[in-house]
Amino acid sequence: MRFKASIQNINTFTKLTASLNSLGPLAWVKLSDDQVCFTIIPEQGTQVWAVLSIDAIFETYTVQSAANNVINLEVPLTSLTRALKSALNATSAQLRLTKKDNTPLLALTIVTSSSSNSYAAFPTATANNHEDAFDVSYDASLGGGPRETIVTQEVPVRVLGPDTVAGLHEPQCREPDVHIILPPLLQLKSISDRFTKLALVGKSASGSTAARTRLDMAANMHGCLRMSITTDAMSISSVWTDLNNPDLDPGQVAGGEIGIAEHPSTRMKQLGSADGRSDEGWASVRIDGRDWGKVMSVGRLGGRVIACEFILRLAPADFATRHNHTAPASSDTDRYPGFCHEHALILYVYLPSDNGEDESVLTYYVSSYSA
Repeated sequence: MRFKASIQNINTFTKLTASLNSLGPLAWVKLSDDQVCFTIIPEQGTQVWAVLSIDAIFETYTVQSAANNVINLEVPLTSLTRALKSALNATSAQLRLTKKDNTPLLALTIVTSSSSNSYAAFPTATANNHEDAFDVSYDASLGGGPRETIVTQEVPVRVLGPDTVAGLHEPQCREPDVHIILPPLLQLKSISDRFTKLALVGKSASGSTAARTRLDMAANMHGCLRMSITTDAMSISSVWTDLNNPDLDPGQVAGGEIGIAEHPSTRMKQLGSADGRSDEGWASVRIDGRDWGKVMSVGRLGGRVIACEFILRLAPADFATRHNHTAPASSDTDRYPGFCHEHALILYVYLPSDNGEDESVLTYYVSSYSA
């Protein structure tokens, strides 16, 4: 079993692990020949299934194992994030799987370069100050100039056998009733955080001891998105209009043009209005406000959230494997993440690669709460 890679996008890698760490302390990391997968499956809260192309993070990359060159690891995200932060100013960084005292480790080797001059405190040489000046080449020969420092950070991990992860599968949904392009994530996070704080103040003033703040989100097929919170003491909402409901690609919908004509979103478009005032045509979920704030931290990655699907009348038994993230996504094959009415909110966050194509996708499944 062997894994070794040089990191080319240390900033992106650090932001990714920090974002995932806010949702859970441990990640299942799957290393294979063509992609790197990070999965968070907490007992409660949001699931994350991140599928990254190799060049989204790494430059040189080698993985070998007896299990078809696949290595599964359980990685503590806090330790990994801390190690990666120490490499933000490094000239190079390398990650490899190794062992120490029979304990498997991810070893992060960091190389930093600094300019160190023993005589930096002395006056700088000038054309009129030859007597006090030091010869530059002579000074460099004594050890001045750039110096390299090599530091290795070790992150204990657990190697998972194929049988251990064989039963883990990404949740799936049927076709959406509503899909819509989201506003900027940081904007959503700012407003949702404000709503959550106001709701907590209202609960405190009314003497409520409720542990969770329920955030209601809804959308329609006329470019409207609504975020609201209702408690015994207050009711507040924010509505976005003129958002984009992207057209479905006949090549990605079963039945082609006929399938689109019979698609749930096509029927939903006949309901509601573009001003958001109609009560018809909305699909919604009720999610935990604090959990949603953690999900929105993915905005720090600078990727783009393609859309949201609002799926009506979805039963838990309808979750089955549907999405396949192995092929690179393009503008013609984008999947539109979504809100599963009274079940889950699904977001797809695409990260751009160096060649300009969106080859990496983070899929978030945010559980919905019953009324």
